[in-house]
Order: sequence, then C-alpha cells, then structure tokens
Amino acid sequence: MLIRVANMDDIEQLRHLYSELETDAVKYQPEHFVRCYRNDAFFNSIFESDNQDILVAEVNGKVAGFSHVMILKQKNIACLKPQTAVYIQDMDVLECERSKGIGKLLMDASKEYGKRNGADFIRTEVFPQNIDGMRFYKRNGFGEMMKTIECQL
Repeated sequence: MLIRVANMDDIEQLRHLYSELETDAVKYQPEHFVRCYRNDAFFNSIFESDNQDILVAEVNGKVAGFSHVMILKQKNIACLKPQTAVYIQDMDVLECERSKGIGKLLMDASKEYGKRNGADFIRTEVFPQNIDGMRFYKRNGFGEMMKTIECQL
C-alpha cells in the first residue's frame, strides 16, 4: 500500500469515493447535503493550491481511500492564540476496503502533512450519527473540543 499526493490520473477514482461519501452525508443530514458531480475544475483547484492536497491510499494500483487536507490559520480574533491547523475537509475509504488499516495510514499521513506545513493541531468534523466514524477518530487521538448547534429558521 502506498500513500501519495493525488494527481489528474486519480480523478475518476476520486469521483467514485466522493459519491460514496456524499451518499453517507445525505443519509445522515438530508437537510444540508445533496449528491453532486465533482468536475475537473474542483480537482484542479485543489491540485494547484498551495495550502491543500488530496492524499490517496493506493492498493494494487487503485485508489482505495483519500484524505483532502487543508492548512488553515486560526481566525484573527484577540482571544484566540495564533495557531495553524491541518483540517481534514473530506476523508473516505472504499466501503469494501474498510477495516484493513487504510484509514489509519491516511490519518497518519494527514498528521504528517500538518507537521511538515507547520500546523499546531489537526481538526475535522464527523456526523454524530456516524458511530463508526466517531470510533475511528477517537482511536486516532481526536476528542470533542466544541459542539456545533443549529436551529432551522
């Protein structure tokens, strides 16, 4: 298994992974999410960016999972320490490849990406209904720091 930065040749396989990810998002929060098509411009904007990448796990020449990582500075607010985070925007492992250590390898690579880019911590979001995802992140050292609450208008 190989963890590497994605490139143009990976787009079709990444589209399949994003489709799987969005199916879960719609299942967990249909009031906020829809399935969509990720066009080439979406991927090119990431590939050409200087503060984000898509890390892929390649198994037998196929992309089995990915982590879309971004380097973000904390908001410039007086009471916040000036810190930098590596933010996992999206992460998915093909359902048929789960429980094989691929997610752990992608998480380790995401943390290393952050360290190489001067991040102080790593952050992401997970649906509270996603019990397997919650368990995965906890096993990888994540803990709840803040709760987001909302109300429909």
